Amino acid sequence: MLLEAARRSVADALGAAPDEVTFTSSGTQAVHAGILGVITARSEPGALAHGAVEHSSVLHAAQWHERSGGTSVELPVDRLGRVDPDPLAGVEDAAVLAVQSANHEVGTRQPITEIAANAEGVPLVCDAAASLPWEPAPAGWSVLAASAKKWGGLSGCGVLVVRKGTRWRNPFPGEDSSLQEAIGEVDVPAAVAAAAALRAVAAERDELSKRMRDLTDHLRREIAASIPEVELPGDPDDRLPHIVTFSCLGVDGEVLLGELNKAGFAVSSGSACASTRLRPSHVLQAMGVLSHGNVRISLHRETTEDEVERFLDVLPGIVADIRRIAS
Repeated sequence: MLLEAARRSVADALGAAPDEVTFTSSGTQAVHAGILGVITARSEPGALAHGAVEHSSVLHAAQWHERSGGTSVELPVDRLGRVDPDPLAGVEDAAVLAVQSANHEVGTRQPITEIAANAEGVPLVCDAAASLPWEPAPAGWSVLAASAKKWGGLSGCGVLVVRKGTRWRNPFPGEDSSLQEAIGEVDVPAAVAAAAALRAVAAERDELSKRMRDLTDHLRREIAASIPEVELPGDPDDRLPHIVTFSCLGVDGEVLLGELNKAGFAVSSGSACASTRLRPSHVLQAMGVLSHGNVRISLHRETTEDEVERFLDVLPGIVADIRRIAS
């Protein structure tokens, strides 16, 4: 009963039917099951087309598909990190198209509704993990995947939504069972927490998003004005409200993280899906923008104006000191 209530609550928040919603063990599992299940349902493998700036879970699914005899096509993005609204032009035999709702590193929104219209007949898998805490799910997708921890739920719970009429078949070892049976046992308390958190976030989404956008707009202006040779990638306007990414020429990202940590600020560098390993960001590289000396700031509901001002006070001096020592 608890699980069914949680499924109904999530379905209402996403504009879906309860029996289209499945809880998974993570956002990554939701992405893998969504993409690979759509491909497996075809009589021929076909191509997995995906944006170049997708989360690593999508890239890993593409590698899995290639090892299984299929093909994948990486769709380029422009300098703002946006996929072409007609991404499958020139792509033959696409089995599935994977495009995120908005980028998890630079915040750029993708034109999901327009992409879906242009890719009619090809199932669109949308990773909406980054955007759901801040705005409703876009229209047009066939499969949607998300991670509950992004909106305040527990780690270890993802959400997978497969629209009625979208063919799906179990891509993993086991019987050709239904989606919910193929995913396996569900952590019921985590599912209930995910539903409650999503309902709470949706209720305050508009007010919180406006406050976050005011703060990130201020951060973008002041960083650009106070630090020479800095780049702020991503769309300055059509973006998620809580993310600011900047790259400083001639600055080691790991050193910058360490100095900011000493000053009391927890920020990230490198790829958002491998931030603990400080790998160069495949997102920034695909966009063709500066990728070293990169810092990603993710604000949350408790971030204050005073914290932002203190960050802006110490950042120029830290960057200047690192450049001076490096030279």
